[in-house]
Amino acid sequence: MAEYVEVEEAKSMSGLRVVLTPSVPGPWTEAARGILHVKRIPYIKVRQELGGANLPLLEWTRQTTAPVFVYNDERPRSLWNDQLFLAERLQPEPALIPSSIEDRVRMFGLANEICGETGFGWARRLMMLHGTLSNPSAKEDAKGFARFLGAKYGYEPALAEAAPRRVAEIVGALDRQLAAQRERGSRYMIGDRLSALDIYWAAFAALFEPLPQELCPMSPGFRKMYVCTDPTVRAAMSPHLLAHRDFIYHEHLELPLDM
Repeated sequence: MAEYVEVEEAKSMSGLRVVLTPSVPGPWTEAARGILHVKRIPYIKVRQELGGANLPLLEWTRQTTAPVFVYNDERPRSLWNDQLFLAERLQPEPALIPSSIEDRVRMFGLANEICGETGFGWARRLMMLHGTLSNPSAKEDAKGFARFLGAKYGYEPALAEAAPRRVAEIVGALDRQLAAQRERGSRYMIGDRLSALDIYWAAFAALFEPLPQELCPMSPGFRKMYVCTDPTVRAAMSPHLLAHRDFIYHEHLELPLDM
């Protein structure tokens, strides 16, 4: 079981402190954990208050989401690409950003489609929120939490209804990239070695279908919410993408997930 310190305690510490959400495999959080695991960068786990006001975190990092990287007295880093660049600086090897500019451009472009605003994770969150907010039978506490998250993701019914097509478009692009890599004899998304793109996809694939319970312990409610039943998305999702998720976790990442 992961051990956490509280925000107020972490503020007085040095080194790398990483704000994480306990007990929930949030894709941005799990991708950050994966990068730090592969690079073997030591860090202190700091508890995020899920769904609360998070006032100490707001005072420290000027925002309330997770993950956040805080290294010594440097500025807090709450964006996925800023966190990757810091990890590369702290531990250059194994490099998770390709040295070839062509591969680098492709990796960051596809990674943004997974992690960035309006990307795979963002659109799937809108779909999940819509399932609760549009359901007249949903409990009020569930709707309250969905409204709280919806304010962060700019939830609007029209955006949520368009989200499945966006997700399908993204997984189609990832599948074509993976197929091109198989043709040239590579098991990885970019080049011939593990990159951050592989880790991002492995973590974010949970928003389609999480790893089995013995590898990814989740409450039944969160697991049900994570599984994507939308027919447009399911038709677009290639079994090769889920097989790639499994390969990356079993070959490179930590199992079972330690949340």
